[in-house]
Amino acid sequence: MALTLYHDIYQCTGVAEGEDVPEMVLIHGWGLHSVVWDNIMPTLLEKFKVTVIDLPGFGRSPVPGGEYDVNYLTEHVLAVAPNNAIWLGWSLGGMIALNASIRFPERVRGLVTVATTPKFIASERWPMALDGGVLSHFRALLLEDWEGTLIRFLALQCKDSATIKEDVRFLKEIVFFHGQPSTKALRCGLDVLKDVDLIDDLSSVQVPTLYVLGEKDNLVPVGISRELKRLQPNANVAVIKGASHVPFISDKDTFLTAVNDFLVEYHFV
Repeated sequence: MALTLYHDIYQCTGVAEGEDVPEMVLIHGWGLHSVVWDNIMPTLLEKFKVTVIDLPGFGRSPVPGGEYDVNYLTEHVLAVAPNNAIWLGWSLGGMIALNASIRFPERVRGLVTVATTPKFIASERWPMALDGGVLSHFRALLLEDWEGTLIRFLALQCKDSATIKEDVRFLKEIVFFHGQPSTKALRCGLDVLKDVDLIDDLSSVQVPTLYVLGEKDNLVPVGISRELKRLQPNANVAVIKGASHVPFISDKDTFLTAVNDFLVEYHFV
C-alpha cells in the first residue's frame, strides 16, 4: 500500500457552511514543513478552502519509496491535492507547483510561486542563479552535521532582509516543530534543486501565473524577472522590496496584497 503524505484541510472562514468556495494548495520549501504558512493562513482562509501538505520526509510525512526527484514529489502532492485548485508554492514547493502546471494542467487552476526559479543552479544560459558550488558545499556539510547545515541554510534564506533577525527567529522556532526531517529528504531535496530545469517548459504554461520575488533574495536573484516575462509573457511578476527568500514572512501584508491583486484580476475570488 502506497504511503500518503500528511496534509491538513482547512475550511474557509469567510462564507456560510455549504457554500462553494475556491480551493488552494500550499507547498513549502526545502527543510521546512507546512507550519511555515501559519502567519498568512488566516487571511487566505477568508476566501479559500486551503490544503497544506508536508513534502516527503518533512514535517509529518513519511518518505515513500521511489526515486526522489521533482516528478516523484509532484505525483505524491497530486495524490492528496484537490482538483482544480490554486497552487501556491515557495522555493522548492514552487518548483513542484510549476512542474504540476506543466505536466498536469487540468489539475491546476492558477499558479503562484514564491522565491521560485525554473532553474536553481546557474549555467551559461541561465546565469542569474545560485552558484552550483554553494549547493554542493551545503550537501557535503549535510553528511557531517545535518542539523547545523539546515540552520545555516535557513539563515541564508533570510540574509539581507530588512527583518532578518525576526525572520531567522521564526524559522528556527518552527523547523523542528514536528521532529527531525528525514536525512534522505534533506539530501535528495538538495539534489532536486540542483537538477531541475524547467526553462524550456515555461512557454507551455497556460494557467494564470504569478511569480513573487524578494528584492534582496540571495538564492533566487530578482533579476530573473525579465527572463520570466520573456519566456512566459502572460505571467505576472511581483517584487517585494526589502524582502529576501521568505517574503510571505518578512512582509506578509505586501505579499498578501500582491497575491490578492492577482486573484482578483483573474476572477479567482
